[in-house]
Amino acid sequence: MEQKSRILSLRDVASQINSGGDLQTVLQQLIASACRHANWALGSIMGIDAAHGYAHVIVRYDPTLIERHLPDKWELATSPSLIALQRNEPVYIRDARESVEFPGYRKEAFERDYRTVVVLPMNCKDAEGRPMVLSVISRQITEVCEDDLAFLSAIIHMGAIAVDREHRLEAEKRSAQRLERALQAHTSLLEHVLSDGSVAPLSAMVGMMLSNPTIVVDFTANQVIAGRPPNALYDEAAWQEAASTVFARPLMKAAREAIGQGTSDAASIFLDDGNQRFKISARIEALMVDNQLVGALIIFPTLREFSDLDHLMLDSAKFALSVQMMRSFIRFRFETRTQTELFFEIVEARWRNAGDVAQRAQRLGLNFATPQQMIVVDFPEKTKTFGGASIDVEHTLARIMQQASVQANLIAIDGGVVCLVPYDAGKRQERTTKLTRRIAEELARYFDEAPVVVAGNRCAALSDYPPAWERCSRMIRIGRSFGLTGAVSAQDFGPLPMLVAASEAGDVRSFVHDSVGQIAEHDRENGTPYLQTLSTYLQEGCRSQACADTMGLHVTTLRYRLSRIQDLFGVDVETPEKRFAIELAIRLYGVIDNRVATEK
Repeated sequence: MEQKSRILSLRDVASQINSGGDLQTVLQQLIASACRHANWALGSIMGIDAAHGYAHVIVRYDPTLIERHLPDKWELATSPSLIALQRNEPVYIRDARESVEFPGYRKEAFERDYRTVVVLPMNCKDAEGRPMVLSVISRQITEVCEDDLAFLSAIIHMGAIAVDREHRLEAEKRSAQRLERALQAHTSLLEHVLSDGSVAPLSAMVGMMLSNPTIVVDFTANQVIAGRPPNALYDEAAWQEAASTVFARPLMKAAREAIGQGTSDAASIFLDDGNQRFKISARIEALMVDNQLVGALIIFPTLREFSDLDHLMLDSAKFALSVQMMRSFIRFRFETRTQTELFFEIVEARWRNAGDVAQRAQRLGLNFATPQQMIVVDFPEKTKTFGGASIDVEHTLARIMQQASVQANLIAIDGGVVCLVPYDAGKRQERTTKLTRRIAEELARYFDEAPVVVAGNRCAALSDYPPAWERCSRMIRIGRSFGLTGAVSAQDFGPLPMLVAASEAGDVRSFVHDSVGQIAEHDRENGTPYLQTLSTYLQEGCRSQACADTMGLHVTTLRYRLSRIQDLFGVDVETPEKRFAIELAIRLYGVIDNRVATEK
């Protein structure tokens, strides 16, 4: 009869436990059912924090409780809870007032007037992930048999099932809430993009949407927008300032390199602000438009791993940022293409109506009616693909012009860019010289190699542009053939290269090598001054005494050197034609040798 009653009691217990609406209510119903149906006066459920050494009371059952303060946590050293968990079996204290092993229970047993205590592990966890135990108390000494423990264990088992169910429901609820927030965030991002907003506020929205610290790199505007700091070295304001200034260049470079090398999942970024230097790991996601890299999203890791929902939110963020940057990219590409077409019509003299050119130029923001000069930038050979670097270069050059207070139009060309600037009327062209050097220095850091930068002549009419363009192109070809880089002008290498510009660089080098190459090679290997002696002798009009005086030699020593030069290399400077050929070869060798030495 008693067994049947207990079975019916379990049915009532299950009904009561399942009537709860949340985890706290389920636990309250569980301890109440355990006490009422198993005939215990008091009870509680505790979460065990073994790491800190405490058992925390989650819910209590005491229908006779007078309002007073009761302890909410117990030291595990004085509690049987840890033993019950470790052994995974009930702990039975027949008379808590006589317990030597658990003095905390003995003290409270007198205060709250109880005797027998049973502590059972629940095999489930609370909302904070702590394992739980259930304890029931009797005011009289109670003999507990195996059937009593089995009945309590059955109640606890049903409670554990209900607790696990509540955990699953809570997880599903949180997941649904996060999904709803993700959808709302996705909608907000798209609304921002469709309203033609800017990248900066969109980046802030992305930073709030993702749980990880982020940085948005916008290649279309040459800017870096940071969110929360990834470490404790900076507060938020200092990090955002550093990322947009001193860290901007290394962050943009690291993003390009990581994406180009395919190491975007675990990229290492080295940062140095002058006061502290550190390395940080990050995930770098490419932002692409029409197979064109327009930006990057740098994501710094946290202790929490990326979930499927995080990936969904990340895809939304990447899409929104890419679309926002696409506007700048398409506008840049359209303007670049049309400006380039008009520019080459002018420099190739393919235009027919000056008025039509002026109208088209005005629509594109160009003005050929005022005196201008062109600054032509020829990219290094290994980066002769303007498409990949055009946006960055355009904004870098725009920043340089702005800092120099120069109004300029930038026109993309194959393997380079043309800057149309107001003509520098100064006799020495100091402003233009400084500008070309600054461009070469800035782009050298960008490309890791200096481009060739040349400035053209004054262009006051459309007819002035073709010869100015041809002159700039010729100077670039000459500079490349003689190994020049950086800001280059005709004065850098004298008139000789200009005179031989129409010749192939290979022919010039062959002429120099055949004429004086053996002498120069002999001097390098043996430390002889034969080429210098021959050059000075020609400069002094082949007068032995004057040459000897210039070099600080005795005339006999000079004549010996000249004799050796003729014997070793067959050099003959007796006739005017031979003297001219040797002197020209020496001068050309000086140009080539000086440029090579400068590059080294």
